[in-house]
Parts: sequence; C-alpha cells; structure tokens
Amino acid sequence: MPDTSPRHIRLTSHAGGYGALPIRWGAPTAAERGPIVGTTSKPSHRNVIGTHSGSYSVYRALAVAAGALSREHKPDLTNTSPTDFIGPYPQWTDPARIVSLDPWGARVAEVFAGEIAAGYDIRPTIAVTKAHVILPEVIDALQKGRLKADGTVLTPGGAAMVTKAAIEPVWWLPGVAQRFGCSEADLRRVLFEETGGMYPELVTRSDLEVFLPPIGGLTVYIFGNPQDLANPQVELTARVHDECNGSDVFGSDICTCRPYLTHAIEECIAGAQRGGVGLVAYSRKEGRALGEVTKFLVYNARKRQAGGDTADQYFARTECVAGVQDMRFQELMPDVLHWLGVKKIHRLVSMSNMKYDAITQSGIEVGERVNIPDELIPADAKVEMEAKVAAGYFTPGHVPDTDELKQVKGRGLE
Repeated sequence: MPDTSPRHIRLTSHAGGYGALPIRWGAPTAAERGPIVGTTSKPSHRNVIGTHSGSYSVYRALAVAAGALSREHKPDLTNTSPTDFIGPYPQWTDPARIVSLDPWGARVAEVFAGEIAAGYDIRPTIAVTKAHVILPEVIDALQKGRLKADGTVLTPGGAAMVTKAAIEPVWWLPGVAQRFGCSEADLRRVLFEETGGMYPELVTRSDLEVFLPPIGGLTVYIFGNPQDLANPQVELTARVHDECNGSDVFGSDICTCRPYLTHAIEECIAGAQRGGVGLVAYSRKEGRALGEVTKFLVYNARKRQAGGDTADQYFARTECVAGVQDMRFQELMPDVLHWLGVKKIHRLVSMSNMKYDAITQSGIEVGERVNIPDELIPADAKVEMEAKVAAGYFTPGHVPDTDELKQVKGRGLE
C-alpha cells in the first residue's frame, strides 16, 4: 500500500542544496560540459528545471503515487549502451547549432561513469537501437519491383533493417530564446505563465539554464550506416516528418501524411541500396503542434462551413479555431540533423517551405527536393495539398491561383 502519511513538501524554486554539478553548454568535451541531472530523489543534485521523460514524467508520478514505483529507483544501465555510436561531431560543441537536445544524451553511462559511481542519478535522454520495420507499402513496392531485397537494407520478406534513436527534449534556454528572437527573460516568463506556473524555477532560478520540457520528443530511423550521415560525399535521402496519428497509424485520408511518410521510407531504402544513407526524423508535433483535439475541431469546421471544405479556406479554418495556422515553428527541428553530423541532404523528401528554410538557414545544404507523387494523394487530401502549394510549398508543377483554390473541394462529413 502507498504511504499516505503527511510529508513535508520541498519547494525547489530557490537554491538551497549543495552538490549540483555545473553545466557548460557547448563545452568541447562531455566532462567539461557536465551531466544533465533531473533527478527527483536527491534535490541537491538537480541542475536543471523539470525532470526526465518529457510528458511521460506525469505517468511516472502516477506510478509513484500508486505505490508501483519507488521514488528512489535508479535505472540499471547495464547493456543499454547504443548499438551505434553517434559522434561526437563539431556541431556538438557549437552552442548555436544544438539547443533543444543533449548531444551526449545517449552516452551518459560511458562519459559520466565517475559521476554515476559517486551517486549522481544521471539518466540517458537518447537511446539508440536496431529494428526491423515492416510496412505494407514497402512490401507492395517489393512485390511490384520498385524495391529489391538485398538482405542488408531490405529482407526478402519486406522488412527494412534500421538503426533508430529515441530523443527526449533538453532545452538550453539562452539558445532557444535566440532561435525565436526573444529575450531569455521573456521566454522564461511566458513558459512559466502558459504552463500555469508549473515550473517556478523558470523565473526564480536564472542560474539554471537547462529545461526539460513536458512535451514529446522525436525518433530517427536510419537506413544504412549511421556514420555516413556526416559524410557529405555519401548521398543522403531524408524526410523530417511531424506526427499525424490519424493518418500515420490509422490511415485517415484527409491528409497526405502517411502516404508521404511511406513514400519517403521507400526513397530512403532505395537510396541506401544505391550506396547512400536514408534518414526519417519523426517529431511528436500532433496536429501542427496544436494537438489532436484542435485538429478534429478544425476538420468539423472545414466540413460544415458555407460552401463546404474548399482549399481557399484551408488555413483560415485552422486560424479561427486555434488562433494560429501552425505552431510547429521549425526553428528547433535542425538540431537533430546537427546531432547526426549532417552537412548536406542530397534528396529532401519534403515540400514544406518552413522545413526547407529552417534546414538551410541552419547551415545544411539541400540539393534535390522530392515532392509526393500525385497518385499517392488521397482525393480528400487535395484540399490540403493545393492550399499548401498555393501558400509556397515546393512543387515542380502548377501553382493554383485564388479562383482555382475555390474549385478544390473535399467531401462532407456524411
């Protein structure tokens, strides 16, 4: 049974403990940079705002409250080391390049072994493993001859063999503020206010510059040799994809998300088989980071508006419900590419102008841009695609004008 006796609540909004290790973001080595310590079991060791696991930290709290998890538990990291070691690369020590993840996050058991032995609860924020990815679209491409099994990248049964990495967000607040063109003080204040005062340290602990935000992270899937990602002479095919549960998982046809994602995976496999390397970076930014509830509300508003669901009103309906067209703000997105050492993307499987601009403005060269083939666009998703092309998305084809957008119409709710 859980302990229900009253306990003293320790407020962490002011300094009071000793033993916290310093963090020097962008230092040339892991030892000089220092570990990220988000432990809740020993407050004096904490050197960040927030705690590990992003949005899943709330589930951990429930497990503790229910008596299923001891708050004193420390992970046993035996045999958890990465299957492939990433970096270190020069971008890791440039504080302007990486501000939203810890480049040393996969290697804490190795680079901070001394601190862990001394009793510091240091947890990985990145995990790297191997997997087989099985998709019906890839099996179809294999059966139709668009892809060939080679036993290295693609098995005869249609399983793609990948290296994948899960990454939790770790924000260096001065760098995040600079990316968004605001002061660190304003960023801290707004983060504090818009989370209902969840993290008082944001406004009371200016000495703590690292924040572990309670949001989802991202996953990368690598087709081929991960070390080749950092070699600009090796052809890199890449897609940066933002989560869409309805399409990606359940196949909803109101958008192009799953077709474009699976097309990118096919392109990545083909690129790796040509001697290159493929990369899909999948970010948890459901519904343009507006959330799935807002997304579904927008669907209803689009389908019920006077005149039906037309391309000329596509963005307007989102803005009416959410107050903004898009909250993904791709400024932080290139960080994962810099963590992987990427200098050049030879084939970017994306039509997004926001993603392209963020990648190139971060110093990464982009060669060819690959649009989604017309035959993969679901009929009801033409509203989305035509509206995006008219708004500036890349296309090798025709850009519709205002009158043409009015003629592109999706089906009704019934």
